[in-house]
Amino acid sequence: MNSRKILYVTRAAVIAAIYVVLTLIAAGFDLANGMIQVRFSEALTVLPYFTPAAIPGLTIGCLISNIATGCMLPDVIFGTLATLIGAIGSWFLRRNKILVTLPPVISNALIIPLVLTYAYKIPGGIPLQMLTVGAGEIISCVVIGSILLRALIPVRPYIFGDN
Repeated sequence: MNSRKILYVTRAAVIAAIYVVLTLIAAGFDLANGMIQVRFSEALTVLPYFTPAAIPGLTIGCLISNIATGCMLPDVIFGTLATLIGAIGSWFLRRNKILVTLPPVISNALIIPLVLTYAYKIPGGIPLQMLTVGAGEIISCVVIGSILLRALIPVRPYIFGDN
């Protein structure tokens, strides 16, 4: 394996590990799962702005987090899929610092309410759950993620190289 591939895998692994740790911290405050969720780890969804290694990193981190926090199988599958879709969308919008935060909000607000309704039988209806999940994603991705994005831009060459 050449050094570029090793660097790519290492970056993805570090992002996955940080995602898991931040999700477990949110779980300690009962914010990682359910109708009202503010996963601090979702702020990392801005990382595709810097590196494509964030796509597998975020996806694997979400998969491990969903398993570690005891999510049901549909949540493990479709929650991870929502993160993958959001990460890919962020990669495609990486030229715009504002828009890069939106794909994870949209994918989670559309997919997770279906999981909450059909897998967990959480009452309230899909529109309400879209609102609550979307609001949590806005807090995590748009607000905290934008702060993270702006903080990382000056150190980009030192952390992410020339991606």
